[in-house]
Amino acid sequence: MDDRVLALAGLAQALRQVRRIAETGQADASILATCLDSVFRIDADSPEEVYGGARNLRPGLLLLRDFLSSQGDDPQLPKLGLAVSQLERRFVADEEMAGRVHEGILAIRPQAQELGSSHPQVLSALGTLYADTVSQLRPKVMVQGNPHYLGQAGVVAEIRAILLAALRSAVLWRQVGGSVWDLFLRKRALQQSIEGWLD
Repeated sequence: MDDRVLALAGLAQALRQVRRIAETGQADASILATCLDSVFRIDADSPEEVYGGARNLRPGLLLLRDFLSSQGDDPQLPKLGLAVSQLERRFVADEEMAGRVHEGILAIRPQAQELGSSHPQVLSALGTLYADTVSQLRPKVMVQGNPHYLGQAGVVAEIRAILLAALRSAVLWRQVGGSVWDLFLRKRALQQSIEGWLD
């Protein structure tokens, strides 16, 4: 359950940044770096390693704790989470597309290692990769926010890049045995695991 909680926290954390950028045009730099770094850690040995350590997922763990105790303050977040988990099923079923995304990430990785994963050039490359591949799947993930920011190419690229990170976490969650039923049938176990990580 601990691995599933980390993957879910990664998903929640990424989607919170999507919402924040869509509303304000700004991301939290350190959380953004954790999200985007996870995209390039394709061959990590554990979920903890994907995110560079559980401490980097504290914001996501807190979001998850609030959601499970019905204290979340953003009704759009669970909707986005459901949309990304539906997208994940279609993505994994499309082996050709999954392969193209994998190759695309490997091609961008040297640039990310040189400039940093949240550098504008890297964000642009990841955003383009998402637009050319994942964005073709249905249903599309619809992001609501401030039209002023959603009309800016740089903001759109950043949102797409973070959606790729969210998809990475959704795939990881499924790989470690997670399913939507966990949120209903194993809520107590999830909550206990979250408290364990937060302590």
